Amino acid sequence: MSDENSKKTMSEAHNTHHAKKRRARRDASGTHRKTVRRKVERESADELYLYGLHTVRAALNNIRRTKIALHATKNGLTRLQDGIAIDFAVPVYEKMPGELDRMVGSDAVHQGVVLHTEPLPRKNIAELDDTDLVLVLDQVTDPHNVGAIMRSAVALNAGAIITTSRYSPAEGGVLAKSASGALDLIDHIEVRNLSETLLELDKSGFTTLGLDSEEAIPMEELSAQKKIALVLGAEGKGLRQKTRETCNHLVRLDMPGAIKSLNVSNAAALALYLSRSNLDQNT
Repeated sequence: MSDENSKKTMSEAHNTHHAKKRRARRDASGTHRKTVRRKVERESADELYLYGLHTVRAALNNIRRTKIALHATKNGLTRLQDGIAIDFAVPVYEKMPGELDRMVGSDAVHQGVVLHTEPLPRKNIAELDDTDLVLVLDQVTDPHNVGAIMRSAVALNAGAIITTSRYSPAEGGVLAKSASGALDLIDHIEVRNLSETLLELDKSGFTTLGLDSEEAIPMEELSAQKKIALVLGAEGKGLRQKTRETCNHLVRLDMPGAIKSLNVSNAAALALYLSRSNLDQNT
């Protein structure tokens, strides 16, 4: 054996020996790392308060929502009814602005109206209405982003938004305000196993498209589809590996400018627009 090979073998043996000793010390002390997944805080269903003019109007006019009480300033109530027919089959209590601040927090832009309500009843995947476009979120946790995505989904005529029952925000004031009324205009389906749901969508005729920046084809190059389920991952970490493997195709948004990535809510709006254009090619 050459001196060079002999040194290499001794070095490898040396590294292996000390690696085993480090593992033994970690196991003995119990200090080895564990991956901790961040849980998403969920608002209490008994204390669900929606606020803001667009949000409250949409909630009041949604026959599927159980309303408990409307709290509003005199000016807020006038603005709420301005030229719009609203179902007021709910007790109305006049409040001062400071009282509303105490109900929803001083940082909440309530515009003088707060609706105490129960959460919307969730549908399951088997109850998905006849639609050609749905949006699937793979552990997007920020309620501001989810609300903005709902707004874009309604604008682009998506039939439903599907989220995981864990690691996604529940219905709440921040999400509803960010959605600006869209929360009550689109079906929200929560599922336990996203991969199984994608397979079920595939069997129902949907082409599942995972939005990804690596090893993906540009969305513009995708052939015309009959039904699309657009899948977006969490900001920062993107789609989980199992989700990537389950999607029919991975697609990307080609950005011509210096910045090549978008906030997840902006990416959703653009991808929904391209998906709607793709579907229109098939009509």
